[in-house]
Amino acid sequence: MSPPAIIAPSILSADFAALGAACSDTIRNGANWLHIDIMDGHFVPNMTFGAPVVTKVRSHVERPTTANGKGTFDCHMMIAECKKWVKEFQKAGCDLYCFHYEAAVTSTAAENPADHSDRKTSPKEMIRYIHEQKMQAGIALKPETPVDVLWEILENTDELEVPDMVLIMTVHPGFGGQKFMASELPKVKAVRERYPDLNIEVDGGISESTIDQAADAGANVIVAGSAVFGAKDPADVISKLRQSVDKRKGGGKI
Repeated sequence: MSPPAIIAPSILSADFAALGAACSDTIRNGANWLHIDIMDGHFVPNMTFGAPVVTKVRSHVERPTTANGKGTFDCHMMIAECKKWVKEFQKAGCDLYCFHYEAAVTSTAAENPADHSDRKTSPKEMIRYIHEQKMQAGIALKPETPVDVLWEILENTDELEVPDMVLIMTVHPGFGGQKFMASELPKVKAVRERYPDLNIEVDGGISESTIDQAADAGANVIVAGSAVFGAKDPADVISKLRQSVDKRKGGGKI
C-alpha cells in the first residue's frame, strides 16, 4: 500500500498579482502542499522567483507543525548551485527542499550565495545538509536521467542521507505548455515496487485526464498547475486528483 495522496498545486500557474491570496485559497480548497518552482535561468532556461517571494507567501499560509503537514512548502529547486541556497530557503519558509540529481553531481559544495568552493557536492551530501537545516529532502530526476541512479542513494543505511521524497519529472523542467510524458511512468513504478512507503511525486502535465496513469504507476504526491489554478472549481479538481490516488492505495487498478 502506497502512502496517502498529497495534492501539491504548482503556484507557477497562480495569479501573481494576488499570489498570497491565491495560495491561501488553494490550501482552503483542499490542497495539502504548495509546489513552488524555483528556476535560475542556468539549470533551466527560464527564471521564476527567489527566496523573498517565498517569504511573502509564507506569511499567507500557516507553516505545518509536522512533517508533510498541511501547508508544506515543497520547493522544487531547478537551480545549478543547489547547495548555496539551502539556508536561504529554509529561512524563507521552505519545508521540503527538492534538488535535482543532475545539479548535485555537477555543482559545488559552497553553502552560501556569495561563497565559492573548488570542492564538488554530491546527492548524499545534499540530503544530509538539508536534513541538518531541519527540512525534508527531495531528489528530482529529469526525463533523460535513468532511475537506476537512485538505488545507491535510497539504499543508504545512514538515514540522514536518505531522501524523504523522489520527484519524477513527467515533462522537461523549465519549459511550459508541454504534454504529459507517460514514458516516465516506468520510473515511478520501479521506485514504488522497491519502496512502498516512500513519497513519490510526479510533476508535469498532470490533470484529470492523466492522473489515473500516474496513480496506476504508484505516484502519491501530485503536482498540478493550470489544472487547479485554471479550473472553475479548484476544490473539485483537487478532490478528484486525490480520489484517483487513494483508490489505488491497495495496489490495484480501478
